Amino acid sequence: MSRLILACQTAADTLSRGDAFLGLAARAVFAAVLLGYYWASGLAKLGDGVLGLFRPSVGAYAQIFPRAMEAAGYDTGQLTFLHTLVVLAGTWAELILPLLIVIGLATRLAALGMIGFVLLQSATDIFGHGLRSEPGGVGAWFDRVPDSLIMDQRLLWVFVLVVQVIRGAGPVSLDWLVQRWHSARQD
Repeated sequence: MSRLILACQTAADTLSRGDAFLGLAARAVFAAVLLGYYWASGLAKLGDGVLGLFRPSVGAYAQIFPRAMEAAGYDTGQLTFLHTLVVLAGTWAELILPLLIVIGLATRLAALGMIGFVLLQSATDIFGHGLRSEPGGVGAWFDRVPDSLIMDQRLLWVFVLVVQVIRGAGPVSLDWLVQRWHSARQD
């Protein structure tokens, strides 16, 4: 029995040495699963032309403020400047935060921002787009159905981001290079 315990401990110690790559693995999973999703969504929210970065599309307002847009007859001119600021911030967040995570720059902060984004996105889907009134629209944890859009999928998304908040980007990242550069300047 002691040999079995020793073998398990040796295996655990060996696996622990690979712990530094957990951040890299979480970033790779994020890139494989969510980068394209968020970039496509962010790019779809941009307005026409070069200034589209500062003039979101009508669809951007409709996605982020569905009820306000419906009440305004889909006329963005009837919305406030605050609506525009929120839409711009959301659009830029969808483009910038995933990029920062994938390249490993300010990873912990970017992952924390993405967690907030996913929570706001989920609240908008539940209350703004009416998923709470659809049967099974929100889903539930600890049920036998693992594919609900909000409860199941978004929990897994947030978990990948929490790993990055706690562990950081790992050694193959710009964060690691910046830290090495800063340490070398201190010496």
